[in-house]
Amino acid sequence: MKQIRIAIAGVGNCASALLQGLAYYATPATHGRPSPAGLLHARIGMYTPRDIIVVAAFDIDSRKVGQPLESALVAAPNCTTQFLKRLPRYGVRVQMGPVLDGVAPHMHGYPPEQTFVVAKTRPTNIAQVLKRSRAEILLAYLPVGSQRATEVYATACVETGVSLINCIPVFIASDPRWAARFKSQGIPLIGDDVKGQVGATILHRTLARLFMERGAAIDRTYQLNVGGNTDFLNMLNQERLKLKKISKTEAVQSVLHKPLTRSDIHIGPSDYVPWQRDRKVCFLRIEGRGFGDCPIEIEARLSVEDSPNSAGMTIDAIRCLRLARDRGLAGPLESVSAWTMKHPPVPMSDERARQTVEAFIGGTGLR
Repeated sequence: MKQIRIAIAGVGNCASALLQGLAYYATPATHGRPSPAGLLHARIGMYTPRDIIVVAAFDIDSRKVGQPLESALVAAPNCTTQFLKRLPRYGVRVQMGPVLDGVAPHMHGYPPEQTFVVAKTRPTNIAQVLKRSRAEILLAYLPVGSQRATEVYATACVETGVSLINCIPVFIASDPRWAARFKSQGIPLIGDDVKGQVGATILHRTLARLFMERGAAIDRTYQLNVGGNTDFLNMLNQERLKLKKISKTEAVQSVLHKPLTRSDIHIGPSDYVPWQRDRKVCFLRIEGRGFGDCPIEIEARLSVEDSPNSAGMTIDAIRCLRLARDRGLAGPLESVSAWTMKHPPVPMSDERARQTVEAFIGGTGLR
């Protein structure tokens, strides 16, 4: 029986949406259509969503640590939509991970249902858990700004031969030093900072590319995002936002013929609105010039359920990474990272990334 054995670091909204999706898409015919909306690939190589199983999970919240995974996925402060009526029993208990820089100090002043409640439990040995569970891939879903904590998980992956999908804006796959460590151990990985399937970054890139392809100039642009999950609460701390802003800004700058100056581009989370819960709203504006330098202005508003939106990309990244392991590849997967992540090791246009991913899946592209 073919399986893809995954471990999850951070049992939050993104993990909840992904695991709901694994069960939801395991039997697509039950949802009324042969290829349900939201699934980019029903099959990648020999792998379908039903082949992905969870074998280990880590968190730091007292309402999740020690609990069965299916209970932890719906525990506070998780607030994403429950689009699956009943979660399966995974046979996995959530284990205590390292706290380190995983919790911003300002979050302690908010009600427990909105923020983390750190468990008074000694962290487990991550490498031992990965070995014992025979995990093949670890998904990093830690809060933005968790540099040290993410590096602890990445180190455990290098030590145990486990591949990493780094879904947050801490630079691992796009850091040459980390990339070299994984490559030297013969381990493929994907990163960094997962895109939404139809999200603010892809919309911004598409509109910016439209200007470029139609011969218009962009003078200035902004993207302002608000939401009500713990991710947005965490990002009220500007210090934790540095890499997030770099990741999102470079994702847009990379499609421009000439990068904008810092004063002419502003991209990043803007505020926390608790009652929005996992709903993310993006306000986007582009100011530019067309023929005769006449002004062109675009304003757009995008509203999405944040965590399921990213799960649509992660479910493909998992299966592509397993293909890479089957093929004996090592180091960052450039094509898959460019397609699924905001800050890949090698930036590509979205169409180029899509083409290279399809070639990779078909076996005609190496990376």
